[in-house]
Amino acid sequence: MISKYRVRTDLAVESKEKFEKDNVEIEGVVIRERYDSEKEIKTTTVIIETDRGAKIMEKPKGVYITMEAPNLTVPDEDYHREVSKELAHHLRKVMGLKKEKSVLIAGLGNRDITPDALGPEVVRNLDINRHIVKEYGAAAVGEGSVHIVSSIIPGVMAQTGMETLEILQGVVRETKPDIVVAIDALAARSTKRLNCTIQITDTGINPGSGVLNHRNGLNQETLGVPVVAIGVPTVVDAATIVHDAMEHLLETLEEAEMEEFLSELITPQLHSMFVTPKDVDETVKNLSYTISEGLNIALNEV
Repeated sequence: MISKYRVRTDLAVESKEKFEKDNVEIEGVVIRERYDSEKEIKTTTVIIETDRGAKIMEKPKGVYITMEAPNLTVPDEDYHREVSKELAHHLRKVMGLKKEKSVLIAGLGNRDITPDALGPEVVRNLDINRHIVKEYGAAAVGEGSVHIVSSIIPGVMAQTGMETLEILQGVVRETKPDIVVAIDALAARSTKRLNCTIQITDTGINPGSGVLNHRNGLNQETLGVPVVAIGVPTVVDAATIVHDAMEHLLETLEEAEMEEFLSELITPQLHSMFVTPKDVDETVKNLSYTISEGLNIALNEV
C-alpha cells in the first residue's frame, strides 16, 4: 500500500523524514541539521555516501542542502536579503568558488506557466558578464579576479522541439564553462514547504520532474562538467492533499482497510493533478529575486 499510494517529492529532506517517522536508520546517509533562530532559517544537509543509501533514498549520491524559511512567502525585502546571503554561503561551498570559474546558469521551465517560471525569472535578474569579459577583459567588470557568468533559458520541448539536454550540450560544448547551475521548480510532499523551501544539490537535476514530466537528466555524466541544481517546490501532488486531509481517519484503520479506502478515494486522475497557492504569481516573482541575489552575491566574490 505504501509503494502504491506513495506521494512524490523532489526534496531529499522529505525523503529522509519518512524513515525517521518509522524510526529507521538510513545506512550510507549522513544528516545534519542547524537552526538559526535569529534569521528563522532551518538548514538540513543530507549527504548520500553509498549506492545503498542512494537506493533507499531514491536519489543520486551527493550533497543536498535544504533551507526552510517560512517567512519567504512574506514580501519582506530585508528578510529575503538575509536568505539570499545564506544561499550565497551554501552556493560558494557547493560550487567550489574559491578560485575563478566560468559559470553557465540555466533557467529551466516554461515562462508562460507561473508555477514553472522560476528558472526563467531568476535568469532575468542575474548579473551577466561573459560578453564584457570576452570583449574588454576582466578589468572591465571589477578589480582582480572575477567569475565569468553566462546564462540561457532553454525553454521546454513543446516550445523548442528539442530536449533541454540537447540544447545545453551544445552550449556547453561551445562556451566550455567550468560548472553549470540549473534552476527549476520542484514538487513537495508537504504543503507547508511550498514556496518557502530552497534545495541546493551537486547531483544535477531532471527537468520537468516536478510535474512527472521527466526529461533527460542534467548532470556531470551527461554534460561533462559539474552540475549544481537549485530548486523551490511550487506545486504539490493533489493526492497528497487528500491523503493529509484524511490522515487522522487513516490512523484508526487496519492496513487492509486503509488500502481499500485509499484505492476508492485517490483516483488515478488525482495523481496527474498538481496544486499551487493562489498567490503564486507574486511569490515566484519574489523568490526569483531572492535566488538571483544569492547567485549574484556568490559569484561577485572570488
